[in-house]
Amino acid sequence: MPVKPKPAYPDTLAGWVAPERAAVIVVDIQVDFASPEGVLGQAGLDMSVAAPAVATATRLVDAARAAGTPVIFVGLATTPATDSPVWGEWRRRRDGEDRGGAICRAGEPGSAFVGPTPQADETIIWKLRYSGFFGTSLDAALRARGIDTLIVCGLTTECCVDCTVRDAFHLDYLVYVPTDACAAYDPGIHESALQSLALNCATLVSTDEICAAWVE
Repeated sequence: MPVKPKPAYPDTLAGWVAPERAAVIVVDIQVDFASPEGVLGQAGLDMSVAAPAVATATRLVDAARAAGTPVIFVGLATTPATDSPVWGEWRRRRDGEDRGGAICRAGEPGSAFVGPTPQADETIIWKLRYSGFFGTSLDAALRARGIDTLIVCGLTTECCVDCTVRDAFHLDYLVYVPTDACAAYDPGIHESALQSLALNCATLVSTDEICAAWVE
């Protein structure tokens, strides 16, 4: 069999994040995950920990739009029919109670995006699990645009960002994670998750580095 030629890989960050090959993926920056009025905020989690990352993700999205780089929003949208008994049992074992799937209910305020919000012409991918790729059309949407590089930001670093990044890598996307545009509710967990991603499947950068690359 003939050997396929290797793709021409850029030598610079600007080449990798060029609008014709890259997309920004915004993961789960929604009311229930990021706002004091959401389910987790009302349960007592300190949403101020995530606020700087939400603000930075907004700046990243604004810069992507200015550069002509596609922005895709990934969000959780559950219904009573999609609540998983297995997930409910796992939460019962973890927390001592079954909280079910009553978070980011589809069509309710908790599932709305906050901080960076989709424009009318931008793609929204709704999911039911941690990864933006699991059971969704995200991979197909990216392939249709010829995208091979992802810049993944959002909430939370150790959970839905992590799972989305790992699945992206398994699907042969090169992945950049702007460390200041994602967050966990525990800063130590955030840092540990970033270290794991850097060791295994992602390149860590700052939002300033990405934004500078778009204007080179």
